[in-house]
Amino acid sequence: MQTQLAKFSTGHYNAGAGTLKVVAWHFLNYGIMNSAFPWPYSLKTALLRMFGAKVGKGLVIKQKVRIKNPWRLTIGDDCWIGESVWIDNLEDVVLGDNVCISQGALLLTGNHDYKKSDFPYRLGKIIIENGVWIGAQSVVCPGVVCRTHAILTVSSVATRELEAWSIYTGNPAVAVRERVISE
Repeated sequence: MQTQLAKFSTGHYNAGAGTLKVVAWHFLNYGIMNSAFPWPYSLKTALLRMFGAKVGKGLVIKQKVRIKNPWRLTIGDDCWIGESVWIDNLEDVVLGDNVCISQGALLLTGNHDYKKSDFPYRLGKIIIENGVWIGAQSVVCPGVVCRTHAILTVSSVATRELEAWSIYTGNPAVAVRERVISE
């Protein structure tokens, strides 16, 4: 048996919003969120909320951020989302409080099942708990939970759970040491 992409379908996948909402978000996502123009954080926060995201106070969201489905996004208080972050949330993404998602990081809730010829979706929620730092150009894969205060270093790939207060690096990411915060 070989891969047969012509047989692909989205199956039971549902974006979680009506067509009009999806289309309207597409234009705002690319016109404001993914723009190089430094739109105010308050405007971006208001747009996310208008489209169903649950967003706490103090969100810093830089330029050129792409968010596929804001109605599948929860962001806690005092979070930072850096330039060129892509939240490809076909499934729910939850960010706790004081989470930093650095430049160019990718939160990827969907992939394809390469073991099946029609290459169907394989989806999984992402949960990033309080105090986690996702380094620049890193990837968090479908179904991953990043426990409180874990760090995923620059250009690393989280394919499974990151334990609390641990620093991970590499592809696939492995724990290399404990995270210690001094006053």
